[in-house]
Amino acid sequence: MLLSAYEQGLFPWYNEEDPVLWQSPDPRFLIFPEKLHVSTSMRKILKRGDFEIALDRDFPAVIRCCAETFRPGQGGTWITEDIIEAYTELHRLGWAHSAESYRGGKLSGGCYGVRLGKVFVGESMFARESNASKAAFLVLAGILFADGVAFIDCQVNTPHLESLGGTDMDRKEYLALLKKTLAPRRYTPDTDSLDRRGNWGERYREALGKAP
Repeated sequence: MLLSAYEQGLFPWYNEEDPVLWQSPDPRFLIFPEKLHVSTSMRKILKRGDFEIALDRDFPAVIRCCAETFRPGQGGTWITEDIIEAYTELHRLGWAHSAESYRGGKLSGGCYGVRLGKVFVGESMFARESNASKAAFLVLAGILFADGVAFIDCQVNTPHLESLGGTDMDRKEYLALLKKTLAPRRYTPDTDSLDRRGNWGERYREALGKAP
């Protein structure tokens, strides 16, 4: 159901006491490869290696940290136990991914989302220290774009994501772009046109050293 929802431009977002609510905001907030903004200060942080960046090392910890993060103006979290269970299962199946920032072996920040072929939908991020979530996200974004992802769907506008290059798009235009981007690939003996998980393997880890 979750994968089908993402293909239709929907995602779950609701409070613990609510029934499951599916959202399709207008406008939609996206980051395109040519719009990704890496500030001078963040380039220095990444170049110095202030954080050790990892991918999919501890998805369960990342989603739980996102759930526990206090967000001004919100009385609770939409990342309920049901959400945690569902996305952890998507991670086990190869659809949901996390990026983590570590300092001194301790998890300092991270983000997670779902990949469907050339689309990555970012779900949430957290930071225990300044710039930790930005570092993880920027490395993840650089690797995704290098692997052919057409855009990162950030869902709704936030100042944090806007500073990274996010831009609004009319929902109707977004849905048309999503449909076009997710159009099935031509089948060959070496590819499965229905498998949109992407190749989240060794070459991703090798690409960490080439991140922005």
